[in-house]
Amino acid sequence: MANRELDIQRIVDSADMPSDAELQQWIELALQDYSADAEVVIRIVDSEEITQLNQQYRQKQGATNILSFPFDLPEGVEGIDLLGDLVVCASVLEEEAQQQNKKLKNHWAHIIIHGILHLLGYDHIEEMDANEMEAKEILMLQKLHINNPY
Repeated sequence: MANRELDIQRIVDSADMPSDAELQQWIELALQDYSADAEVVIRIVDSEEITQLNQQYRQKQGATNILSFPFDLPEGVEGIDLLGDLVVCASVLEEEAQQQNKKLKNHWAHIIIHGILHLLGYDHIEEMDANEMEAKEILMLQKLHINNPY
């Protein structure tokens, strides 16, 4: 079985955030079809940091729920299993869950799985790609007994 390493950086933290074990469970579920070893960094931040990163890397204004930064291994370098970084804004997730009448923990699971799929190369720019990505998310969330979030 492939090795999964998770580095969690909690810049903000509160009692209603997922545990390290829950984050690990969701990562492993999202990587179930990925046969190589993988290391993922999850950085949980405030709206100020995610707003800055969203502007810097996506040229978009305001806070967002998650940003995914896939790691591109430089040519000629081997032995690094870093899949990439996920930067998650806890306050945006809390607001979204409340607005969408979702359980906060379920929304966290969805967003983490969504982010990992981005690290694996999935996107939702084109409708066909979005449908494929959403279908994968729905199946994974069903394994956690979480209803379709869409």
